[in-house]
Amino acid sequence: MKALTDQVQLRHGAVLQNRIVQSPMLTNSGDREYVTQDTLDYYGARSQSAAMVIVEYTSVSKNGGPSRSWADDRTQLAIFDDSFKPGMTKLATALKKDGHKAILQLVHSGREANYAPQMGRTAEVPSAMDFAWVNYPLHELTEEEVWGIVKDFGRATKRAIECGFDGVEIHGANHYLIQEFFSAYSNKRTDYWGGSLEKRMNFPLEVVKEVLRVVKKAAPADFIVGYRISPEEIHDTVGYTWHESTQLIRAITDQFDLDYIHLSMPQYNGKPADSDKTFAELFAPAIGDQAKEMIVGNLMTEEDMQDALKQTDLVALARATLMDPQIGLKIAEGRGYEIIHEISPAQVKAAHLTPGLVSIFSDPKMEPHLPGRESIYSLHEGVELGEDVIKNGTGSSYNLEDFDD
Repeated sequence: MKALTDQVQLRHGAVLQNRIVQSPMLTNSGDREYVTQDTLDYYGARSQSAAMVIVEYTSVSKNGGPSRSWADDRTQLAIFDDSFKPGMTKLATALKKDGHKAILQLVHSGREANYAPQMGRTAEVPSAMDFAWVNYPLHELTEEEVWGIVKDFGRATKRAIECGFDGVEIHGANHYLIQEFFSAYSNKRTDYWGGSLEKRMNFPLEVVKEVLRVVKKAAPADFIVGYRISPEEIHDTVGYTWHESTQLIRAITDQFDLDYIHLSMPQYNGKPADSDKTFAELFAPAIGDQAKEMIVGNLMTEEDMQDALKQTDLVALARATLMDPQIGLKIAEGRGYEIIHEISPAQVKAAHLTPGLVSIFSDPKMEPHLPGRESIYSLHEGVELGEDVIKNGTGSSYNLEDFDD
């Protein structure tokens, strides 16, 4: 029987003190994409939240973000040139101060770089097409530009190594550029980068290849590399199902020696429509026995985590760490009964939530929400709350995929 407190050795030698991981979540704490004191306070408070903390998606290219921002001082983070290294070095140091692993998630946001036009940049996509929710210009990447982004992932990896991170996670989920290339819905190309399923795999495969090339050349032997994927892309259209995505993961794990595969899901025990097995069970054969499987998806309690361990190697927490930044420490020390499961004005301060996070989660329309959210409605910025909203949390809801875990 696996236990949450088990030590776990990854394939290249890195040792995790337990099976708990903090999943990457947008903090909206960047100042024009640079690390701020809010960023450092937030992550420094979470140096004991898990054995491994994955820092939110960080842009590898100038046009790779920002995504989901609403002000210059509330942006996604970036590492597309050396000017970001001083802040990122401070961030890695803050996370590692208690002996746990610090991982930097690397991304190009593709069409989801919705704040890029506000900064005079261009949102980049595999194929020029209309998306109902996009009201800004999109640039179809040339073959040469795609190769340039592949190299950007490698250059960002080298900066992460130099900043002292223990590893990187390649973000191939949540409708960002890597997923856009893999999706039959958003990739209509007929060159090396698109057409058949095999060609739609080329961009993620080339990114993994480049990241590992840099790692083998510049990183310590136990440097960690993971890959995150959304098991399916099914909305009004179908980009891919688990039948295709397991083929991609098998191709990645057959060709490359990754440390883990991270399944991004709204529910940890979710199942596809055409199978009685969970996604974790369906992906296990494709992942194999060398890389570890990690799952995320509404894991809010210690009991949830223990249940999830029946089908995976590592459990990743997200919103639970917003409410209690010491959740991993408490479980490791047998103090699960002390875990804080609701947000409150006092806990907002104690947990060092960034102003951006406070604004998001104090919005009554925010879904998925934090338990206890009614207590922080008054902290929402620039909004007068009607009595029905305060009492019932009514209003049109919206989702931020970066919090679906």
